[in-house]
Amino acid sequence: MNTVTIKDVAARAGVSAATASRVLSGNPATSEDSRRLVEQAARDLDFRPNLQARALRSTRTDTIGLLVSDVRNPFFADLAHTVEQAALETGYVTMLGNANERAEQQNRYLDTLIARRVDGVIVAPQGDDTETVQQLVDRGIPTVFVDRVVPGIDVPTVTTDSSTGIRQTVEHLAALGHTRIGYIAGPQSVSTGRERFEAYQDAITPAGVSADPDLVVFGDFQAASGSAGVSALLALDEPPTAIFAADSLMAVGAIAILNRLGLRIGVDIALVAFDDIEWFSLLEPALSVVAHSVEDMGRVAVELLLDVIAGNHPASVRLPSELIVRASSADPIATDRQTASSRSANEPSRPGRN
Repeated sequence: MNTVTIKDVAARAGVSAATASRVLSGNPATSEDSRRLVEQAARDLDFRPNLQARALRSTRTDTIGLLVSDVRNPFFADLAHTVEQAALETGYVTMLGNANERAEQQNRYLDTLIARRVDGVIVAPQGDDTETVQQLVDRGIPTVFVDRVVPGIDVPTVTTDSSTGIRQTVEHLAALGHTRIGYIAGPQSVSTGRERFEAYQDAITPAGVSADPDLVVFGDFQAASGSAGVSALLALDEPPTAIFAADSLMAVGAIAILNRLGLRIGVDIALVAFDDIEWFSLLEPALSVVAHSVEDMGRVAVELLLDVIAGNHPASVRLPSELIVRASSADPIATDRQTASSRSANEPSRPGRN
C-alpha cells in the first residue's frame, strides 16, 4: 500500500506542496480557497501527517510519558486513566510505562521515553535510584513526580499528606479499644512507604496504642506481601486485634488470607487500608480506608507538567487524606449483632417453629 504524501495532497488540490504544507500545519498565511481545496483533498486521500518526520523538524511531539509503579495496582490504574484523559483534553497523547515496582524496569522505560523525545514525563519513581531519573532533568526534559518523590531531585511534585488520615485511623481504632494494631508497612526504599510508616509511628503513642516492634511487618506494595504480613502478625503470641495495611494491594492480600482462615473482618478482627478503590465499598463488609483523591492527583500532575513545558517553575502540591469508616473497622459488638440480625431476617422459616 502506497503512503499518501503531502505532494499527493497538493497535486489533487491543484496547489504547490508548500501551500499544502502551510494549510495542514495551521499556518494562517493561506487563502480561504487554498485551505478549502487542501483540506478536501486531504480528506479524499485519507492523508495522515508523518508525526515522526514533523518531530524531527520541531521541538514538540505532542506526547507525554507516564511511568506508574504497578499497573496492576488499582490506584495506579485509576491514576493512569485520569492523566491520559486530562492530557488528551489539552492535545497531548500519553505513552504509558509500567515499572512493576522495579528500578531496572523503570530505567528501561525512562530510556525509551527519552529516545522517543516526549515533551514531558510524569513519574511515580521507584526507590532512590536516581541515575536515570536524573537524566531527565539533566537533558532538560520537563518532569513531574506523582505520588512519590526522590530525595535530591528538584522537580515539581504532587503527593499526599498521609499524616492526617493515618492519625485518624489510629485514633479511631484506639477508641474502639484496640491497643495492639498490626501495621503492614510499605517498602522503606520508597518515599510513600517511609512517610506512611513515620506517620504511623508518630500517631501510636499519643493514642495509647502499643509500640511493640513485632506489630510492624514490611511489605512491598504487592498483594502477596499483604498475605504474608497477616500470617506473621497472627502467629504472634499476642496477635493484634486490628490490622492497618499501607496500600490497597497489600490490603487485598490481607483480605484473602483472613477469609481463608475463616476470620470475620469487622467482627473477629478490624481491617483498614490506605488508598480507596471503587470496589472496596462494595465488599462485605465494606472496607474502611484512608482516602485521597486519585482524580485530583492525576489532574494536578498534568497541570504542573504543562506549566513546566511552558517554561515555568510551579510549586509542588500536597493533597489531603482522610479516614472513611466502614464496617470493616466498626464497633465489633454492634457489627456482630447486625450480622446476626441480618442472617436471622434472611433465614427461611423452618417447620415446627413459631
